[in-house]
Amino acid sequence: MKKISAQEQEQQQEQEQEQERDPTFIDPIRSSPMALEWVVLGYAAGAEAIMLLFLTLPGLDAIRRGLISVVRSALKPMLSIVPFCLFLLMDIYWKYETRPTCDMEHACTPTEHLRHQKSIMKSQRNALLIAAALILYWLLFSVTSLVVKIEQLNQRVNKLKRDD
Repeated sequence: MKKISAQEQEQQQEQEQEQERDPTFIDPIRSSPMALEWVVLGYAAGAEAIMLLFLTLPGLDAIRRGLISVVRSALKPMLSIVPFCLFLLMDIYWKYETRPTCDMEHACTPTEHLRHQKSIMKSQRNALLIAAALILYWLLFSVTSLVVKIEQLNQRVNKLKRDD
């Protein structure tokens, strides 16, 4: 292990203090772009979008039955997205209610003001992700049920054609 002299420690502390005062400095260790729950929700929304795209693309009639069975079996476990999104909405609301406020003009430092603005932008991004995940789930559920009804109607038509 390398020993650090007192002078080097002082220089390091001064650099850290300058970085804390600089509103444009972003510490890569302390700031994470997205927490794990938001990454999971993003992947779930992406999976929903891909399944919805495959169900609605024309020309995939050969694999449509397999897609329908896969999507129908995935819909029930993916329903857990709804309470998960509600929990994340409550988390956004709690962060909004407990945020520090800068009521007076000079009450906040530029760093605190920048941190507050970043927090608001992240909350807005996360709210859009929640809305997208819920809307995509609803669309996937609706489209899947419509595709299943169309398949059943096509089978009835084919059966009636054979009977005549």
